[in-house]
Formats: sequence, C-alpha cells, structure tokens
Amino acid sequence: MIYVFWILGLLLLVLIGLARWGGTYPHRPLVMLLLVPSFLSIWIVFLPNMWPLVVLIDTLLAVVALIDLLPLTQAKQLTVERHLGLIASLGQPHKVSLTVVNRSSRQWPVWIRDGVVEHLEAEPSEFNVVLPAERRATLEYHLRPRRRGAFELTHTYLRVRSPWGFWSRYLQVPCHSRMNVYPDMKQLGEYALLARTNRLSLMGLRRTRRVGQDNEFERLRDYTIDDNYRHIEWRSTARRNKLTVKDFQANQSQRVMFMVDCGRMMTGTCEGVSLLDHALNAMLMLSYVALARKDQVGLMCFSNEIHTFVPPKGGSGQMNHLLHAAYDRFPQMVESRYDDAFLHLAAHVRKRTLVVLITNVIDDVNAHQIEKHLTAFTGRHLPMAVLLRDHSLYNAVDAVDHELQQMEQDENETPGMPNIRAFADVPDDRLYQAAGAADILTWRRHVLADLEMKGVLLVDAFPEQLTGNLVNRYLEVKARHLL
Repeated sequence: MIYVFWILGLLLLVLIGLARWGGTYPHRPLVMLLLVPSFLSIWIVFLPNMWPLVVLIDTLLAVVALIDLLPLTQAKQLTVERHLGLIASLGQPHKVSLTVVNRSSRQWPVWIRDGVVEHLEAEPSEFNVVLPAERRATLEYHLRPRRRGAFELTHTYLRVRSPWGFWSRYLQVPCHSRMNVYPDMKQLGEYALLARTNRLSLMGLRRTRRVGQDNEFERLRDYTIDDNYRHIEWRSTARRNKLTVKDFQANQSQRVMFMVDCGRMMTGTCEGVSLLDHALNAMLMLSYVALARKDQVGLMCFSNEIHTFVPPKGGSGQMNHLLHAAYDRFPQMVESRYDDAFLHLAAHVRKRTLVVLITNVIDDVNAHQIEKHLTAFTGRHLPMAVLLRDHSLYNAVDAVDHELQQMEQDENETPGMPNIRAFADVPDDRLYQAAGAADILTWRRHVLADLEMKGVLLVDAFPEQLTGNLVNRYLEVKARHLL
C-alpha cells in the first residue's frame, strides 16, 4: 500500500513538473479536487480498508488532469500583432491596438496583458476575451508615457485556460514594437495662439520696451493699448474702420546656441520632474520663439562627453532636429566636462552667438568651471548662464523667517525681548538647517554677482518658472540689440 502511494505521488509530481516547465500550472478547480483524496487519505489510518478507494480516486484524478492538460499544447498557435504609432507625447494618451489570432481548432478563454515596460501606463492593463476557433480579435487600449525617450515593447503575455479549467498556461508571445516619446508640445500651441491674439502675458511673457527702433516693416495688426500712436497706419484704419498699427521687424538671422548640462548637476527633481526635463522644455519653447523670429538655433547636450550637437540653423525643419536630439537625453551621475564642451563649441560655432548654458551650481568646483569658460567667451560671443534654484534651500529659510515674524508679532503685545524669545522657541535643528541654507544662498549670490560683473547674462529661476523667465530674457536681448 505504501508503495502505491509513493508511485501515485511521484507520478503527480512529474505531471506538475512537466506542466510547469511548459508554462502551465494547476488552476484552482484542480487544487480543490485534490483536497478530496488528501482528506480521505487521513482516514486510512483509522480505516485501513479504504486504501483501494483512495488509490482509485487518485488514479481517476490523475487521468482526468492529464486529459485536460493535453489540449493546451495547441495554445502555441495563438499569435499577437501590435499596432501603434512611432511617435508619442509625454503624458498624453497614445492609442495601441492588439490583434490576437487563434489558428487552432479550439475555442480558448484568454487573458491578455501587453508587455508594457516601466514608465508606461496601460489603460486598461488587461483584457479577458473568449477567442473562437480560427478567428481573430482586435483589442484597443491607451498608453500614457510618464517619461520621454525610446521604448521597446518586445512581448505580449497570454493566459489560457484548459477546456475543463483544471490548468492555466502562460504564454510569452514575441511582438516587437518601438515608440519614441517626445516632450509635450502643448505649450508651443498655446504660445502660437496667444501670440496671434496679443495675449502672451497670460504665459508670463512681458512686453519688452525696445531700445532704439527697428525700421524694417513687417506686418499690420490691430492696435492695442500699449502701442505707440505714431505707428498707427491711418489708411488701413480708414479702410478697415478699425485702428491698425505697423509692426517693425527686429534683426533676423542671429544665432542662439543652447548648451544643456546632462551631468550630476541636473539629477535633482522638482514637482516629480527632473531638472533636465524642465531645462529641455524651456529650451524647446525658446527655440520655437527664436525660430519664429527668423533666428538660427542650435543645441549641444553634454556631460562627461558630447552626446548630441545640432549646429545653429533656421527654418521650420530645425525644430524637428532639436526635438529628435533631446528626447532621449537623461541626467547621469557623472562630472560634466565643461572644457570639452566649450572647446567643441569654439571649433564649430565661429560667428557671434548667444550661448545659453543651462546648468546648476551647488559647489565651488562647478561654479569655478562655469565662470572660467563663460567669461572666456565674453566679447566674441554673448554668454548667458541659466541657473536653477533649489526649493529646499529657500523653503528652509522662509519657513523659519515666517515663524520668527509670527512670534515677534505675538510678543509685541507684551513687554519683553521679542527677538531673543522668538529664537529660543524655534527648535535647534530648524535653526541649524535655516542657517546652513542661508549660508549656501549667500555663497550662490556671490557667484551670480561675479558672473554678472564679468559680462555674463543671468537667468536665475525656479525650475517651474524657467520657461517664462528664459523667453523674457531672450526678448530683452533682442530689444536692447545686445547680440
């Protein structure tokens, strides 16, 4: 009797092992049925004459499970095709369709999940369909990218149930697709719309007063309250019965060259978005504005090496070149080689250019490198340093400052020494953090003052406010004819 149990147990283990090797596993109904002979086997201790019945039940279950297992060999005839566009926008839903083809002669209940990689969200993430014999089904869902870059989708995962539901087989079906996720260009469309209606102030862009006067006529447009009345075109006003003014064309075909640091200085985050993403969004926005003004725009992404270099050019196609050069760039935990980057720039860009370096300063090492190389360009080019602020430093100082002011207001109602008492009530760790942050901010202010004194233009802004400040600074450069 003991040998019979050993043989049946070994047979069952072999079946399960072979099934698992083929991606097949016992399903819940089979597990529940196996509890019946297991429970009866306990009673053999008390009723030894029951062992033939237990052996018979075990044999029947093994035969039934084997019969239900065999049809799953045809599940390999299921194939999947994926259809999706090559280009997607960051954070925007992207339509994907899966075509599942059943080439076997059986009907299959199938659970389908696409092989979505990290940073991509599928909505919905899983499908449950019954696929008839020799038929196909098309399923649609949306992918929402949470990070830009190039993504490879290599497989689709299927789970197929056996006819009686005792087994489930998991299949990994090869299905290769590529998707390039670019930054969301929604802000470019908003800029174009607001520019046509003279409402750019809604995006944080301010009207810059021109020094001197551009005298090359560009277009006629509707009068606004800030326009000079001397620019009113009276003939057009009389013909349209509406106040119309002349727009004069600024200097064109000037060059703007972006140098975007992709090293350790840009690995931080702000509101869940990396500093490099904020920098690239601002760069693309200013590129769109500059190209619309007939200027030439170029880009260099660098860290410990030169990753991409797009020479300054104009025209509508240059925006696509900039997008393709920047969409798959990510910050790396390496020391940036400013010397190699500026040497490469000096060798390839010889005409006077607005050189915009987007980076961060957190220590004396990179501050010295930035000052050394940017000031060396003064005179030949127009250097601009775009430095990103750290919210944690300003918040640490502002929180303690606000708390002290509140305490002083409360203490002023009674006689005493408000300043000393206010400082005494603030926890020591908060004061130490605020003092350390204030010291770093003071050092940072000295670095910015030295750069500005040596002829470097500055944009010092929080990451989420960078786009508006950078575009405003460019418009100021154009208005003052600095380039």
